Amino acid sequence: MITKELITELKHKGNSDIADLVKNQHDVGTINFILESLGQLPINFESKFLYDLLGHQHAQVRLNAVKNIGKLNGNTNILILLELYKKEKDTSVRREIISSIGRQRKAENKPLLFNFLEDEDPKIVCQAIRGLLVFDKDNDVEEHLKPLINHPNEMVRTVIYKEYFAKENQSVGVLPHTETYDFLKNTIVNADVLKALKFVPDESVHLTFTSPPYYNARDYSIYPSYQAYLEFLEEVFKATHRITKEGRFLIVNTSPIIIPRVSRSHSSKRYGIPFDLHPYLVKNGWEFIDDIIWLKPEASVKNRIGGFMQHRKPLGYKPNCVTEYLMVYRKATEKLLDWNIRNYDFQTVENSKVADGYENTNVWKIDPCFDKVHSAIFPVELCKRVIQYYSYKGDLVFDPFGGSGTVGKTAKALDRFFFLTEQELKYFEYMQSKSKPQELFNEQQTKFLTLEQFKEISK
Repeated sequence: MITKELITELKHKGNSDIADLVKNQHDVGTINFILESLGQLPINFESKFLYDLLGHQHAQVRLNAVKNIGKLNGNTNILILLELYKKEKDTSVRREIISSIGRQRKAENKPLLFNFLEDEDPKIVCQAIRGLLVFDKDNDVEEHLKPLINHPNEMVRTVIYKEYFAKENQSVGVLPHTETYDFLKNTIVNADVLKALKFVPDESVHLTFTSPPYYNARDYSIYPSYQAYLEFLEEVFKATHRITKEGRFLIVNTSPIIIPRVSRSHSSKRYGIPFDLHPYLVKNGWEFIDDIIWLKPEASVKNRIGGFMQHRKPLGYKPNCVTEYLMVYRKATEKLLDWNIRNYDFQTVENSKVADGYENTNVWKIDPCFDKVHSAIFPVELCKRVIQYYSYKGDLVFDPFGGSGTVGKTAKALDRFFFLTEQELKYFEYMQSKSKPQELFNEQQTKFLTLEQFKEISK
């Protein structure tokens, strides 16, 4: 039986035992297991069999052979790898060839890596860039890489921008990453969100979770056109982007909606809000991260399938809509998530860890909520998951369309602060009514403000 222990033992003998072991195998899976188990190679490693495997008919074998050739302590035969590159069709193998050449960290290999920058495959270009970036502050390398800021591929442009054109955010007066302004904590403003956000400083919010009003589907959301509706949301999320901390998240809960037909001689109109809104968000600096499906019980949604159940005629199929989308975005940054996490002290990180029972998939089965005052209320469980998964204790959670205040109540219950804006007076007053004794809003003092009052305390 071939084990990792046996492979390690043969590897260090310094003779042809490993080569013989591979030669005697007829199963591709076993060959790959041996190659993938070699690990770090000793100086006296007999490598001829690795070069022989470069002609193997299976791409994975060739890839693993190239990967090990790249670990030969500076003794890699670059010319043989180049010959393979010229005839190789598999992208993964071609990319690994460049990786093996770059891993040598030899200045004489720079011209080869420069040539790879001309490849049509952006993965090849990115791998060549990676190999060249080890030559720090090398003028020749910079002259070849900087023009790639105009490369047609977005991944290539992103890498080059981060390395040569990105500037550290040194805005004067910006609070530390984990902190926010006291006047925003547990504050609800009765105002149009765009007017209220004019008085909110840059980088104040850690997480935004909201469900925008559906286009002309409720009595509180009337817009002159669908385009006007999308442009309004674009402005809201542009302003939200400005006030969001670097690298932090925006989660937007939407779903396609149907505008009923005027009469039986006309058709209803269905609008794909999450799909139409997405390009506006990406264009304005939000990086798409995930799509989470909120799955509701079929009994809780409007029945659309009834007619089809009767006639069963093709083209007339209309399924019951039991899902909504939680589209997850992150404020674009060159910094990794680890940078965000490291800003918090050890105890905060430990106290904020998500308990067992968290979701493993992007399909969340949660019952909807119904309220006699607000017709589109968030379930607490939905808010709870989002807030726990995308923020830390002490963070500020923002909802630009506060509604009945579920985001605020849930944030407070999870030891976060909240900031809500709500234009409709009846919903604002409803939230005020929930601030009476025994209600969640009364656990800590909540500020209920008009726009003018909010303007004053923001000074």
